[in-house]
Amino acid sequence: MMAFSLRNIVAFLALFHASIVVATLPSCQTCGSPEPSPPAPEPEAFPPEPEVPEPYPPELAPYPEPDQSPEPSEAPIDDDGVFDVTNYGAVADGGTECSSAFSAAWHAACDYPGNSTFYIPEGTFLVGPISFRGPCYNDRSPNVEIRGTLFALSSLSSFKSSYWISFKNLQGLTLIGGPEYGKLDGQGAVEAWKEPSCEKSARCKKLITSIDFINVSHATISNITLSNSKGFHLGLHGSKNIKIYNVKIIAPEDSPNTDGIHVSNSSNISIFSSTIGVGDDCVSIGPGSKNVSVSNIRCGPGHGISVGSLGKYKNEKDVVGINVRNCTINGTENGIRMKTWPGDRPSNAYNMTFEDIVMVNVSNPIIIDQEYCPSHKCKTFNGEA
Repeated sequence: MMAFSLRNIVAFLALFHASIVVATLPSCQTCGSPEPSPPAPEPEAFPPEPEVPEPYPPELAPYPEPDQSPEPSEAPIDDDGVFDVTNYGAVADGGTECSSAFSAAWHAACDYPGNSTFYIPEGTFLVGPISFRGPCYNDRSPNVEIRGTLFALSSLSSFKSSYWISFKNLQGLTLIGGPEYGKLDGQGAVEAWKEPSCEKSARCKKLITSIDFINVSHATISNITLSNSKGFHLGLHGSKNIKIYNVKIIAPEDSPNTDGIHVSNSSNISIFSSTIGVGDDCVSIGPGSKNVSVSNIRCGPGHGISVGSLGKYKNEKDVVGINVRNCTINGTENGIRMKTWPGDRPSNAYNMTFEDIVMVNVSNPIIIDQEYCPSHKCKTFNGEA
């Protein structure tokens, strides 16, 4: 067990076993002559009115708002409950913005009274910021299958929120891609990484997470590739009972703030059998994280696997029950790191185990930084900048 505080480190190496390796329609049939038409039947006295589908609750409407592009007409679905985004207007040409089509397909899948799949076929889709929200029919999320490649809009001005794609208020979500598909590219290199705030300091002013899971429970995310995010690649916030595996996350070593997976205020999280090479932490475990397991991760390049940063905000919840094991960290700045902000906002991190960690060409195998301040303009314990 390890107890860790902004003020005190009671014990750090008791359960830490790290091995460091130094190494480098059909056509009309031919019509006959016209004949007099038979008299039309008398209409019913009270013809039935067509059914009008209930509007989707406005409070659950995803971002962006539908007035940004024409709302596509409702399309038929397959007998098996598959909702293909191309049946709702999405065009796989890499240049037509498809968020309204994606939103319409999601609403149909979410309201379907049975098992459903939100389906993105092969092809390249340009997608603006969008939120897939629940709760859905019978409080059960559609499955999400991604066989295509998604590109984010490149301009930061297109993003009014802090995410590109989000899944919110859902239960039982399964998101799956495949070995050669299921790719999401954040296009961070086009503009985001060049922002002055990124170039002049280690902390960008506007960070856009590629895919965020907010208040999601009992979910599985697997077989997707995330690359070149404008900020964090994958975030978990206020979520529980999540499994993430067979995920590949890629960004250049010098890309700012491109954490692979960030966990905060979430519990019972398992991240395993994945490859992460980014410009910041491969995995970062923030405040309020409880029972997080990280195993069989290949990390590098990047800043290693971190607990923190902690202590930046008031009343942060503790970090409890962290287990990192059987990981390889190769060519990173740090191996295992704990980072806390200077100042007077105490919190605790304890019951953490790190074992069977292989480190290759790691500058700082084990580092505890209690004055973490990437801008170098933080107040210290004495109130000095």
